[in-house]
Amino acid sequence: MDSLTQLRLTRELVDIDSTTGREHEAGRFIVAVLRDLEYDVTEQPVADGRVNIIAMAGRPEVVLTTHFDCVPPFMPSRESGDRLYGRGSCDAKGTLLAQIAAVERLRESGESRVGLLFVVGEERGSDGAKAANAVAPGSRYLVNGEPTDNRLGTATRGAYRVRLRASGRAAHSSLPELGISAIDKLIDALIVLRGIAWPRDPDLGHTFYNVGSIAGGVAPNVIPPSAEAELMFRTVGPHETIRGLIETHAGTLVSVEDVLALPASRLGTVPGIESAPFSFTTDIPWLDRWGTPLLLGPGSAAVAHSDDEHVRIADLYRAVDLYVQIATHLLTV
Repeated sequence: MDSLTQLRLTRELVDIDSTTGREHEAGRFIVAVLRDLEYDVTEQPVADGRVNIIAMAGRPEVVLTTHFDCVPPFMPSRESGDRLYGRGSCDAKGTLLAQIAAVERLRESGESRVGLLFVVGEERGSDGAKAANAVAPGSRYLVNGEPTDNRLGTATRGAYRVRLRASGRAAHSSLPELGISAIDKLIDALIVLRGIAWPRDPDLGHTFYNVGSIAGGVAPNVIPPSAEAELMFRTVGPHETIRGLIETHAGTLVSVEDVLALPASRLGTVPGIESAPFSFTTDIPWLDRWGTPLLLGPGSAAVAHSDDEHVRIADLYRAVDLYVQIATHLLTV
């Protein structure tokens, strides 16, 4: 696959709306591209007619993988100067075509031990990766593609979503002594959390979190009987440590409910390729049966999910070289 074809196909894929839950058309496009290239293609059902895509030319020892769902809103592609813009241009449709181009180059050299895995649902719970883990082909290495500025990731953070619930007692707001405000209790708990010394890691740094949503109350003239908040922690160690700290410091004010727990990942590297830790999470923990994980992709997480999402076109081409280099090295160790 030459560079112009890679760029054209990348733009065509970006121009398909594959917001999570709507990956059907993009999946059909990817399958058609792979079958035109004469891969053995498997469509693995996930949910609601959405499929993961597995492509092989032989028995894979190394698998390149990424996702083809995107966050909303959909934004079609456009080129400006040396950059390609549009939703998914760097997260992660540009990566997907770079991975196909890399495996094509390896096949042209006679190497058929590298496969491809493209999954749905990464942006909303990783249901595609969870399904794919049940059909792992026995590969030794998995090279995941996410925007890392074409650096190998040494580690990625985990994620811990937690729901805090406060309970009170409703009363007329003119008689506050008869009620207990759940909202006040929740606010007090959130203030307590701001003073906690969260865990640190030498590579990943300190734990941080976001209060993503708050809800509660009945009406302005009613003492609120209930309130809740959802928090997302970007973790550097076991999520149980985070939960324990919350319960120790704020457990008298709120109850704690786990929503999602995804561990931090330690990743493989390759000599001669720049590396760094990254603060985002990936599908890698859900794909542990696919082999030792590595992480690399074109584009920057700083612009992924933004209205300015883009990737340098030269970085898309550079990613092809790097995927070939990584796979070649892994096949010799």
